Amino acid sequence: MADRQAPLIGRVAIVGIGLIGSSLARAIARAGLAREIAIADRDPAALARAEALGLGTSYYATAAGAAEGADLVIACVPVGACGPVADEIAPVLSATAIVSDVGSVKGSVIRQMAPLLPNPRRLVPAHPVAGTEHSGPDAGFAELFDNRWCILTPPEDAEADAVETVAALWKGCGANVEVMTSDHHDLVLAITSHLPHLIAYNIVGTAADLEQVTQSEVIKFSAGGFRDFTRIAASDPTMWRDVFLHNKDAVLEVLGRFSEDLAALQRAIRWGDGEQLFDVFTRTRAIRRGIIEAGQDTASPDFGRRPAVDAAPAAVEPPVTAKAS
Repeated sequence: MADRQAPLIGRVAIVGIGLIGSSLARAIARAGLAREIAIADRDPAALARAEALGLGTSYYATAAGAAEGADLVIACVPVGACGPVADEIAPVLSATAIVSDVGSVKGSVIRQMAPLLPNPRRLVPAHPVAGTEHSGPDAGFAELFDNRWCILTPPEDAEADAVETVAALWKGCGANVEVMTSDHHDLVLAITSHLPHLIAYNIVGTAADLEQVTQSEVIKFSAGGFRDFTRIAASDPTMWRDVFLHNKDAVLEVLGRFSEDLAALQRAIRWGDGEQLFDVFTRTRAIRRGIIEAGQDTASPDFGRRPAVDAAPAAVEPPVTAKAS
């Protein structure tokens, strides 16, 4: 957890108060990183709920309202909405205002936002690699970014102080920060995030479509693997629609490689090649161990997505009293 510190930013505007936006507001408040947290959301119910939860210091129905006078504006919206947000806030941005985002695709964000901003050199795209399948202001929690990675993909000509400020913000929120090019980010995330989500959506859909298996059986007899797929497939459909439309080249490249590897496994099963199957399963098991050792997940059933204090209490078995012999 980050230590509370003197404010890094005067006014930060968070546009979109879903899981990431509400978690960011909580994390910023927890560490005292900003004097003002201006929140904007076009959904009146979400905005009212954010105010009821006390997530910000001011609330706006428009992105421009929150961005006026802001030192940093963070678009916490689906990737496809970043361009419209940039267009709306551009007229009210100061010459020194920094603009960032939290999207899972970075090349598209730069192409959408940079041409619309008064100073594109102060655009610092960011991607906190953290989340859950839940959405909305109530889904957020300040610990979401603790010891998770946040990837920054500033354009080559980005102003150094803007990059440093965004990096300091995410570090203050508990995240580890890495900087890379947007193209490299989009390829890395295509294999580590986008393709797994595509597979999850597909396999859950396949299970639902099987005529020989009823929906009640899918729910009743779901094993651990399928349950994990359903958790991933429960993610925000608008967000993931935009991810695949805006990162299609990298996703299709990785999907082609995946299809080749899947065909090899299919052949191994067909011809009873147990040695090949064992070798593949052994190599992939090591990846899981590496993720846990790197502190990016836990072996616990909730995958470390919420701190223990927020989890439902486990059932306690009554004590067993030993009988005298």
